[in-house]
Amino acid sequence: MPQSERVSVADVITAVDAGQFDAAEAAIALALADTSLDASSRESLVFERERMRRILLDFTLDEAALKAQLRKNIPDLTDADFANWKAHGLFEQQSIDGRVLYFNRAASNLFRLSAEALARRSEQTPLRDGPMETANAHHREILAAAGAGHARGLASRKLKITQSLSVHADAVPAGEIVRAWIPYPRALPGKQDNIQFIASTPGKHVIAPESALQRTVYLEQKAEAGKPTAFSISYELTVSAQSHAVDADKVISAKITPELAPFVAERPPHIVFNESLRLFSRQIVGDEKNPWRIAQKLYAAVDQIPWAGAREYSTISNISDYALHAGHADCGQQTLLLMALLRLNGIPSRWQSGMVYSEGNAYWNLHDWGQLYIAPYGWIPMDVTTGRLRSDDPRVAGFYLGGLDAYRIAFNDDYGREFVPAKKFFRSETVDLQRGEAEWSGGNLYFNQWDYDFVWQVSAATP
Repeated sequence: MPQSERVSVADVITAVDAGQFDAAEAAIALALADTSLDASSRESLVFERERMRRILLDFTLDEAALKAQLRKNIPDLTDADFANWKAHGLFEQQSIDGRVLYFNRAASNLFRLSAEALARRSEQTPLRDGPMETANAHHREILAAAGAGHARGLASRKLKITQSLSVHADAVPAGEIVRAWIPYPRALPGKQDNIQFIASTPGKHVIAPESALQRTVYLEQKAEAGKPTAFSISYELTVSAQSHAVDADKVISAKITPELAPFVAERPPHIVFNESLRLFSRQIVGDEKNPWRIAQKLYAAVDQIPWAGAREYSTISNISDYALHAGHADCGQQTLLLMALLRLNGIPSRWQSGMVYSEGNAYWNLHDWGQLYIAPYGWIPMDVTTGRLRSDDPRVAGFYLGGLDAYRIAFNDDYGREFVPAKKFFRSETVDLQRGEAEWSGGNLYFNQWDYDFVWQVSAATP
Protein backbone atom coordinates (compact mmCIF):
# COMPACT_ATOMS: atom_id res chain seq x y z
CA MET A 1 0.00 0.00 0.00
CA PRO A 2 1.20 3.57 -0.60
CA GLN A 3 3.02 5.33 2.22
CA SER A 4 2.44 9.00 2.94
CA GLU A 5 3.01 11.41 5.75
CA ARG A 6 -0.43 10.61 7.18
CA VAL A 7 -1.65 7.02 6.85
CA SER A 8 -5.26 6.70 5.70
CA VAL A 9 -7.46 4.36 7.72
CA ALA A 10 -9.34 3.57 4.49
CA ASP A 11 -6.08 2.51 2.82
CA VAL A 12 -5.27 0.21 5.73
CA ILE A 13 -8.73 -1.37 5.54
CA THR A 14 -8.25 -1.91 1.80
CA ALA A 15 -4.85 -3.49 2.41
CA VAL A 16 -6.24 -5.86 5.04
CA ASP A 17 -9.11 -6.84 2.74
CA ALA A 18 -6.55 -7.52 0.00
CA GLY A 19 -4.48 -9.75 2.29
CA GLN A 20 -1.54 -7.33 2.37
CA PHE A 21 -0.96 -7.86 6.07
CA ASP A 22 2.73 -6.97 6.18
CA ALA A 23 2.11 -3.66 4.43
CA ALA A 24 -0.92 -2.94 6.61
CA GLU A 25 1.05 -3.65 9.79
CA ALA A 26 3.87 -1.36 8.67
CA ALA A 27 1.39 1.42 7.93
CA ILE A 28 -0.38 0.94 11.27
CA ALA A 29 2.92 1.09 13.18
CA LEU A 30 3.91 4.24 11.32
CA ALA A 31 0.57 5.91 12.01
CA LEU A 32 0.45 4.98 15.68
CA ALA A 33 3.89 6.51 16.19
CA ASP A 34 2.40 9.90 15.23
CA THR A 35 1.46 11.56 18.53
CA SER A 36 -0.86 13.99 16.71
CA LEU A 37 -3.09 11.17 15.43
CA ASP A 38 -6.69 11.66 16.58
CA ALA A 39 -8.24 9.13 18.97
CA SER A 40 -10.84 7.84 16.50
CA SER A 41 -8.26 7.04 13.82
CA ARG A 42 -5.97 5.49 16.41
CA GLU A 43 -8.76 3.19 17.61
CA SER A 44 -9.66 2.22 14.03
CA LEU A 45 -6.06 1.34 13.21
CA VAL A 46 -5.63 -0.71 16.37
CA PHE A 47 -8.77 -2.60 15.43
CA GLU A 48 -7.38 -3.33 11.94
CA ARG A 49 -4.42 -4.96 13.66
CA GLU A 50 -6.86 -7.03 15.71
CA ARG A 51 -8.90 -7.81 12.59
CA MET A 52 -5.85 -9.34 10.93
CA ARG A 53 -5.33 -11.54 13.98
CA ARG A 54 -8.95 -12.68 13.85
CA ILE A 55 -8.80 -13.42 10.12
CA LEU A 56 -5.88 -15.73 10.75
CA LEU A 57 -7.97 -17.57 13.35
CA ASP A 58 -10.67 -18.17 10.73
CA PHE A 59 -8.38 -19.01 7.81
CA THR A 60 -6.18 -21.82 9.12
CA LEU A 61 -6.01 -24.39 6.30
CA ASP A 62 -3.53 -24.73 3.48
CA GLU A 63 -4.50 -26.79 0.42
CA ALA A 64 -3.14 -30.05 1.82
CA ALA A 65 -5.05 -29.63 5.08
CA LEU A 66 -8.30 -28.82 3.28
CA LYS A 67 -7.93 -31.84 1.01
CA ALA A 68 -7.32 -34.03 4.06
CA GLN A 69 -10.57 -32.78 5.62
CA LEU A 70 -12.50 -33.36 2.39
CA ARG A 71 -11.22 -36.92 2.04
CA LYS A 72 -12.87 -37.83 5.35
CA ASN A 73 -16.18 -37.63 3.46
CA ILE A 74 -14.97 -37.98 -0.16
CA PRO A 75 -12.27 -40.68 0.04
CA ASP A 76 -11.78 -40.76 -3.74
CA LEU A 77 -11.27 -36.98 -4.03
CA THR A 78 -8.93 -36.15 -6.92
CA ASP A 79 -6.83 -33.10 -7.59
CA ALA A 80 -9.08 -32.43 -10.58
CA ASP A 81 -12.17 -32.45 -8.33
CA PHE A 82 -10.52 -29.98 -5.99
CA ALA A 83 -9.39 -27.72 -8.83
CA ASN A 84 -12.87 -27.71 -10.35
CA TRP A 85 -14.60 -26.77 -7.12
CA LYS A 86 -11.97 -24.17 -6.40
CA ALA A 87 -12.39 -22.66 -9.88
CA HIS A 88 -16.11 -22.29 -9.18
CA GLY A 89 -15.39 -20.37 -5.98
CA LEU A 90 -16.73 -23.05 -3.63
CA PHE A 91 -13.82 -22.83 -1.18
CA GLU A 92 -13.66 -19.55 0.70
CA GLN A 93 -10.04 -18.44 0.74
CA GLN A 94 -7.74 -15.54 1.51
CA SER A 95 -4.43 -14.79 -0.13
CA ILE A 96 -2.41 -13.34 2.73
CA ASP A 97 0.99 -11.95 1.78
CA GLY A 98 1.12 -14.41 -1.11
CA ARG A 99 0.05 -17.48 0.87
CA VAL A 100 -3.36 -18.99 0.08
CA LEU A 101 -5.28 -19.97 3.20
CA TYR A 102 -8.74 -21.55 3.32
CA PHE A 103 -11.59 -20.89 5.74
CA ASN A 104 -11.66 -23.48 8.50
CA ARG A 105 -15.27 -24.42 7.58
CA ALA A 106 -14.59 -24.69 3.85
CA ALA A 107 -14.90 -28.49 3.83
CA SER A 108 -18.31 -28.63 5.52
CA ASN A 109 -19.52 -25.62 3.51
CA LEU A 110 -18.78 -27.43 0.25
CA PHE A 111 -21.67 -29.83 0.90
CA ARG A 112 -23.99 -26.83 1.23
CA LEU A 113 -22.77 -25.28 -2.01
CA SER A 114 -22.32 -28.25 -4.36
CA ALA A 115 -24.95 -30.89 -5.11
CA GLU A 116 -22.23 -32.98 -6.74
CA ALA A 117 -20.10 -32.97 -3.60
CA LEU A 118 -23.12 -33.70 -1.42
CA ALA A 119 -24.00 -36.74 -3.57
CA ARG A 120 -20.48 -38.10 -3.02
CA ARG A 121 -20.52 -37.49 0.73
CA SER A 122 -19.88 -40.75 2.59
CA GLU A 123 -21.47 -39.51 5.82
CA GLN A 124 -25.16 -40.33 5.47
CA THR A 125 -26.53 -38.23 8.33
CA PRO A 126 -28.49 -35.25 6.96
CA LEU A 127 -27.03 -31.77 7.04
CA ARG A 128 -28.23 -29.99 10.17
CA ASP A 129 -31.19 -27.69 9.58
CA GLY A 130 -33.66 -26.15 11.99
CA PRO A 131 -37.18 -27.60 12.26
CA MET A 132 -38.79 -24.35 11.14
CA GLU A 133 -36.99 -24.55 7.79
CA THR A 134 -39.56 -27.17 6.74
CA ALA A 135 -43.28 -26.41 6.49
CA ASN A 136 -44.99 -27.92 9.52
CA ALA A 137 -47.99 -27.87 11.83
CA HIS A 138 -46.75 -24.77 13.68
CA HIS A 139 -46.94 -22.67 10.50
CA ARG A 140 -50.50 -23.88 9.93
CA GLU A 141 -51.35 -23.19 13.59
CA ILE A 142 -50.19 -19.59 13.17
CA LEU A 143 -52.07 -19.04 9.92
CA ALA A 144 -55.25 -20.48 11.41
CA ALA A 145 -54.99 -18.10 14.37
CA ALA A 146 -54.20 -15.17 12.07
CA GLY A 147 -57.30 -16.02 10.08
CA ALA A 148 -59.38 -14.91 13.03
CA GLY A 149 -58.28 -11.34 12.32
CA HIS A 150 -55.20 -11.21 14.51
CA ALA A 151 -51.63 -10.54 13.35
CA ARG A 152 -49.59 -10.69 16.59
CA GLY A 153 -49.62 -12.70 19.79
CA LEU A 154 -50.29 -15.98 17.98
CA ALA A 155 -49.47 -19.58 18.98
CA SER A 156 -47.73 -18.47 22.17
CA ARG A 157 -45.25 -20.52 24.22
CA LYS A 158 -44.13 -19.90 27.78
CA LEU A 159 -40.42 -20.53 28.29
CA LYS A 160 -37.86 -20.79 31.02
CA ILE A 161 -34.35 -19.95 29.78
CA THR A 162 -30.86 -20.34 31.24
CA GLN A 163 -27.95 -18.78 29.37
CA SER A 164 -24.36 -19.21 30.44
CA LEU A 165 -20.87 -18.02 29.60
CA SER A 166 -17.76 -19.76 30.96
CA VAL A 167 -14.27 -18.29 30.56
CA HIS A 168 -11.61 -20.95 30.23
CA ALA A 169 -9.47 -21.78 33.25
CA ASP A 170 -6.39 -19.53 33.43
CA ALA A 171 -7.47 -17.41 30.46
CA VAL A 172 -7.27 -14.56 32.97
CA PRO A 173 -4.71 -14.33 35.82
CA ALA A 174 -6.03 -15.40 39.22
CA GLY A 175 -7.45 -12.51 41.21
CA GLU A 176 -8.38 -10.42 38.17
CA ILE A 177 -11.99 -9.37 37.67
CA VAL A 178 -13.73 -10.84 34.63
CA ARG A 179 -16.56 -8.73 33.20
CA ALA A 180 -19.31 -10.53 31.25
CA TRP A 181 -22.36 -9.48 29.25
CA ILE A 182 -25.04 -12.11 28.56
CA PRO A 183 -27.85 -11.32 26.07
CA TYR A 184 -31.28 -10.60 27.52
CA PRO A 185 -34.58 -9.96 25.73
CA ARG A 186 -36.53 -6.72 25.53
CA ALA A 187 -40.31 -6.60 25.87
CA LEU A 188 -41.89 -6.65 22.41
CA PRO A 189 -45.69 -6.53 22.72
CA GLY A 190 -47.31 -9.46 20.97
CA LYS A 191 -43.94 -11.12 20.46
CA GLN A 192 -42.12 -11.17 23.82
CA ASP A 193 -44.19 -10.56 26.93
CA ASN A 194 -44.16 -11.25 30.67
CA ILE A 195 -40.36 -11.24 30.98
CA GLN A 196 -39.42 -12.24 34.50
CA PHE A 197 -35.79 -12.37 35.68
CA ILE A 198 -35.22 -15.32 38.04
CA ALA A 199 -31.57 -15.52 39.11
CA SER A 200 -27.95 -15.06 38.12
CA THR A 201 -24.54 -16.49 38.95
CA PRO A 202 -22.95 -14.54 40.54
CA GLY A 203 -26.00 -13.05 42.24
CA LYS A 204 -25.06 -9.40 41.73
CA HIS A 205 -26.03 -8.21 38.26
CA VAL A 206 -27.06 -5.18 36.20
CA ILE A 207 -29.91 -5.55 33.71
CA ALA A 208 -29.65 -3.04 30.87
CA PRO A 209 -32.70 -0.79 30.39
CA GLU A 210 -35.43 -1.61 27.88
CA SER A 211 -34.07 1.20 25.71
CA ALA A 212 -30.86 -0.77 25.03
CA LEU A 213 -31.31 -2.16 21.53
CA GLN A 214 -28.73 -4.84 22.30
CA ARG A 215 -29.85 -5.65 25.81
CA THR A 216 -27.68 -7.55 28.29
CA VAL A 217 -27.26 -8.67 31.87
CA TYR A 218 -23.87 -7.50 33.14
CA LEU A 219 -21.92 -9.62 35.66
CA GLU A 220 -18.51 -9.54 37.34
CA GLN A 221 -16.52 -12.32 38.98
CA LYS A 222 -12.97 -12.85 40.19
CA ALA A 223 -10.88 -15.44 38.32
CA GLU A 224 -9.48 -18.37 40.30
CA ALA A 225 -6.40 -20.36 39.31
CA GLY A 226 -7.18 -23.60 37.48
CA LYS A 227 -10.95 -22.99 37.38
CA PRO A 228 -13.30 -21.66 34.70
CA THR A 229 -14.95 -18.35 35.52
CA ALA A 230 -18.65 -19.12 35.08
CA PHE A 231 -21.61 -16.79 34.62
CA SER A 232 -25.29 -17.57 34.05
CA ILE A 233 -28.73 -15.97 34.03
CA SER A 234 -32.21 -17.51 34.21
CA TYR A 235 -35.54 -15.93 33.26
CA GLU A 236 -39.03 -16.66 31.96
CA LEU A 237 -41.04 -15.10 29.17
CA THR A 238 -43.90 -15.70 26.77
CA VAL A 239 -42.99 -15.79 23.08
CA SER A 240 -45.56 -15.49 20.29
CA ALA A 241 -45.73 -15.77 16.54
CA GLN A 242 -47.12 -13.25 14.09
CA SER A 243 -48.49 -13.28 10.56
CA HIS A 244 -49.40 -10.25 8.45
CA ALA A 245 -51.48 -10.75 5.30
CA VAL A 246 -50.41 -7.99 2.93
CA ASP A 247 -52.57 -7.00 -0.04
CA ALA A 248 -50.23 -5.48 -2.63
CA ASP A 249 -53.08 -3.43 -4.11
CA LYS A 250 -53.56 -1.65 -0.79
CA VAL A 251 -49.86 -0.85 -0.31
CA ILE A 252 -48.71 2.73 -0.67
CA SER A 253 -45.29 4.33 -0.50
CA ALA A 254 -44.40 5.09 3.10
CA LYS A 255 -44.06 8.71 4.14
CA ILE A 256 -40.49 8.94 5.44
CA THR A 257 -40.94 10.66 8.77
CA PRO A 258 -38.01 11.62 11.03
CA GLU A 259 -38.67 8.36 12.91
CA LEU A 260 -38.39 6.28 9.71
CA ALA A 261 -35.54 8.24 8.11
CA PRO A 262 -32.70 6.25 9.76
CA PHE A 263 -34.16 3.05 8.35
CA VAL A 264 -33.84 4.13 4.71
CA ALA A 265 -30.36 5.58 5.17
CA GLU A 266 -26.93 4.14 4.55
CA ARG A 267 -25.12 3.01 7.67
CA PRO A 268 -21.44 2.39 6.97
CA PRO A 269 -19.63 0.14 7.02
CA HIS A 270 -22.21 -2.61 6.45
CA ILE A 271 -25.02 -0.78 4.63
CA VAL A 272 -23.52 1.25 1.79
CA PHE A 273 -25.28 2.03 -1.50
CA ASN A 274 -22.29 1.28 -3.72
CA GLU A 275 -22.48 0.75 -7.47
CA SER A 276 -22.55 -3.06 -7.20
CA LEU A 277 -25.60 -2.88 -4.95
CA ARG A 278 -27.30 -0.37 -7.26
CA LEU A 279 -26.68 -2.56 -10.30
CA PHE A 280 -28.01 -5.68 -8.57
CA SER A 281 -31.10 -3.75 -7.43
CA ARG A 282 -31.82 -2.49 -10.95
CA GLN A 283 -31.52 -6.01 -12.33
CA ILE A 284 -33.97 -7.40 -9.79
CA VAL A 285 -36.47 -4.57 -9.37
CA GLY A 286 -36.73 -3.39 -12.96
CA ASP A 287 -39.58 -0.91 -13.43
CA GLU A 288 -41.62 -2.09 -10.44
CA LYS A 289 -42.94 0.77 -8.27
CA ASN A 290 -45.14 -1.02 -5.72
CA PRO A 291 -43.15 -1.27 -2.44
CA TRP A 292 -44.53 -4.70 -1.53
CA ARG A 293 -43.81 -6.20 -4.93
CA ILE A 294 -40.31 -4.67 -4.84
CA ALA A 295 -39.80 -6.27 -1.41
CA GLN A 296 -41.02 -9.63 -2.74
CA LYS A 297 -38.57 -9.46 -5.65
CA LEU A 298 -35.62 -8.52 -3.48
CA TYR A 299 -36.51 -11.15 -0.87
CA ALA A 300 -36.68 -13.86 -3.54
CA ALA A 301 -33.34 -12.80 -5.01
CA VAL A 302 -31.49 -12.82 -1.69
CA ASP A 303 -33.19 -16.10 -0.76
CA GLN A 304 -31.40 -17.66 -3.75
CA ILE A 305 -27.98 -17.08 -2.15
CA PRO A 306 -26.90 -20.44 -0.67
CA TRP A 307 -26.49 -20.63 3.09
CA ALA A 308 -23.03 -21.56 4.39
CA GLY A 309 -21.19 -21.31 7.69
CA ALA A 310 -19.74 -17.84 8.14
CA ARG A 311 -16.46 -16.35 9.18
CA GLU A 312 -16.66 -13.99 12.13
CA TYR A 313 -18.51 -10.81 11.22
CA SER A 314 -15.85 -8.60 12.80
CA THR A 315 -13.39 -9.72 10.12
CA ILE A 316 -15.55 -8.40 7.24
CA SER A 317 -15.29 -4.72 6.33
CA ASN A 318 -18.71 -4.51 4.55
CA ILE A 319 -21.06 -7.42 5.22
CA SER A 320 -23.82 -6.60 2.72
CA ASP A 321 -21.26 -6.22 -0.07
CA TYR A 322 -19.61 -9.46 1.03
CA ALA A 323 -22.95 -11.31 0.86
CA LEU A 324 -23.53 -9.94 -2.65
CA HIS A 325 -20.22 -11.28 -3.98
CA ALA A 326 -19.11 -14.25 -1.86
CA GLY A 327 -21.38 -16.82 -3.54
CA HIS A 328 -22.85 -17.79 -0.16
CA ALA A 329 -23.97 -16.11 3.05
CA ASP A 330 -25.35 -16.92 6.45
CA CYS A 331 -28.43 -15.44 8.11
CA GLY A 332 -26.96 -12.13 9.28
CA GLN A 333 -25.14 -11.56 6.01
CA GLN A 334 -28.28 -12.23 3.96
CA THR A 335 -30.32 -10.02 6.28
CA LEU A 336 -27.92 -7.08 5.98
CA LEU A 337 -27.90 -7.45 2.19
CA LEU A 338 -31.69 -7.45 2.04
CA MET A 339 -31.85 -4.49 4.43
CA ALA A 340 -29.42 -2.55 2.23
CA LEU A 341 -31.44 -3.34 -0.93
CA LEU A 342 -34.74 -2.39 0.68
CA ARG A 343 -33.34 0.90 1.98
CA LEU A 344 -31.85 1.67 -1.43
CA ASN A 345 -35.40 1.37 -2.80
CA GLY A 346 -36.88 3.64 -0.14
CA ILE A 347 -38.37 0.82 1.96
CA PRO A 348 -37.50 1.13 5.65
CA SER A 349 -35.79 -1.94 7.11
CA ARG A 350 -34.24 -2.87 10.44
CA TRP A 351 -32.50 -5.73 12.22
CA GLN A 352 -33.52 -8.39 14.71
CA SER A 353 -31.58 -11.38 15.98
CA GLY A 354 -31.40 -13.86 18.81
CA MET A 355 -31.85 -17.60 19.27
CA VAL A 356 -34.07 -20.17 17.59
CA TYR A 357 -35.06 -23.31 19.45
CA SER A 358 -37.30 -26.37 19.17
CA GLU A 359 -39.57 -28.47 21.34
CA GLY A 360 -37.84 -31.19 23.32
CA ASN A 361 -34.40 -29.57 23.63
CA ALA A 362 -33.36 -31.08 20.30
CA TYR A 363 -32.17 -27.97 18.45
CA TRP A 364 -31.03 -24.42 19.12
CA ASN A 365 -28.93 -21.99 17.16
CA LEU A 366 -27.99 -18.36 16.67
CA HIS A 367 -30.19 -16.64 14.11
CA ASP A 368 -30.69 -13.23 12.47
CA TRP A 369 -33.70 -11.83 10.67
CA GLY A 370 -35.27 -8.42 10.18
CA GLN A 371 -38.30 -6.22 9.68
CA LEU A 372 -39.53 -3.98 6.87
CA TYR A 373 -42.01 -1.13 6.95
CA ILE A 374 -44.92 -1.44 4.53
CA ALA A 375 -47.59 1.26 4.55
CA PRO A 376 -50.32 1.11 5.70
CA TYR A 377 -49.46 -2.12 7.57
CA GLY A 378 -46.46 -0.82 9.55
CA TRP A 379 -43.47 -2.91 10.61
CA ILE A 380 -43.69 -6.57 9.60
CA PRO A 381 -41.11 -9.38 9.91
CA MET A 382 -38.87 -10.94 7.28
CA ASP A 383 -36.65 -14.00 7.58
CA VAL A 384 -34.90 -14.34 4.24
CA THR A 385 -32.58 -17.13 5.39
CA THR A 386 -35.38 -19.50 6.36
CA GLY A 387 -36.89 -18.16 3.19
CA ARG A 388 -39.54 -19.72 1.02
CA LEU A 389 -40.89 -23.02 2.31
CA ARG A 390 -41.84 -25.99 0.15
CA SER A 391 -45.62 -26.11 0.30
CA ASP A 392 -48.57 -26.19 -2.07
CA ASP A 393 -50.24 -23.61 0.16
CA PRO A 394 -48.93 -20.19 -0.95
CA ARG A 395 -49.55 -18.77 2.53
CA VAL A 396 -47.23 -21.38 4.04
CA ALA A 397 -44.70 -21.14 1.20
CA GLY A 398 -44.39 -17.38 1.64
CA PHE A 399 -44.81 -17.37 5.40
CA TYR A 400 -41.47 -15.74 6.31
CA LEU A 401 -42.10 -12.55 4.39
CA GLY A 402 -44.65 -11.08 6.78
CA GLY A 403 -44.68 -13.92 9.30
CA LEU A 404 -42.54 -15.19 12.15
CA ASP A 405 -42.75 -18.38 14.20
CA ALA A 406 -42.85 -18.59 17.99
CA TYR A 407 -39.70 -20.70 18.22
CA ARG A 408 -37.30 -17.79 18.54
CA ILE A 409 -36.24 -15.19 21.07
CA ALA A 410 -35.03 -11.75 19.95
CA PHE A 411 -32.14 -10.31 21.93
CA ASN A 412 -31.35 -7.51 19.47
CA ASP A 413 -33.46 -4.86 17.75
CA ASP A 414 -30.42 -3.40 16.03
CA TYR A 415 -26.84 -4.33 15.33
CA GLY A 416 -23.54 -2.90 16.55
CA ARG A 417 -24.99 -0.84 19.40
CA GLU A 418 -23.37 0.10 22.72
CA PHE A 419 -23.83 -2.03 25.81
CA VAL A 420 -25.09 -0.79 29.19
CA PRO A 421 -22.72 -0.64 31.01
CA ALA A 422 -20.31 0.02 28.17
CA LYS A 423 -17.59 -2.37 27.15
CA LYS A 424 -14.08 -0.96 27.50
CA PHE A 425 -12.32 -3.07 24.86
CA PHE A 426 -13.22 -4.17 21.33
CA ARG A 427 -16.12 -6.58 21.13
CA SER A 428 -15.56 -10.12 19.90
CA GLU A 429 -18.73 -9.72 17.81
CA THR A 430 -18.91 -6.16 16.52
CA VAL A 431 -22.28 -6.63 14.81
CA ASP A 432 -24.44 -9.21 16.57
CA LEU A 433 -25.00 -10.26 20.18
CA GLN A 434 -26.14 -13.83 20.85
CA ARG A 435 -23.24 -15.60 22.52
CA GLY A 436 -22.24 -12.82 24.92
CA GLU A 437 -19.06 -10.85 25.54
CA ALA A 438 -16.29 -10.90 28.15
CA GLU A 439 -13.21 -8.91 29.05
CA TRP A 440 -10.78 -8.14 31.86
CA SER A 441 -8.37 -5.30 32.59
CA GLY A 442 -5.90 -6.82 30.12
CA GLY A 443 -8.30 -6.67 27.18
CA ASN A 444 -11.13 -8.42 25.37
CA LEU A 445 -11.62 -12.16 25.73
CA TYR A 446 -12.19 -13.58 22.24
CA PHE A 447 -14.45 -16.49 21.34
CA ASN A 448 -11.63 -19.05 21.59
CA GLN A 449 -11.21 -18.14 25.27
CA TRP A 450 -14.70 -18.99 26.50
CA ASP A 451 -17.77 -21.16 25.89
CA TYR A 452 -21.48 -20.41 26.00
CA ASP A 453 -24.71 -22.36 26.34
CA PHE A 454 -28.46 -21.90 25.97
CA VAL A 455 -30.88 -24.18 27.82
CA TRP A 456 -34.67 -23.85 27.61
CA GLN A 457 -37.83 -25.50 28.77
CA VAL A 458 -41.28 -25.02 27.26
CA SER A 459 -43.41 -24.88 30.39
CA ALA A 460 -46.73 -24.14 28.70
CA ALA A 461 -48.43 -23.32 25.44
CA THR A 462 -50.97 -20.53 25.76
CA PRO A 463 -53.92 -19.66 23.49
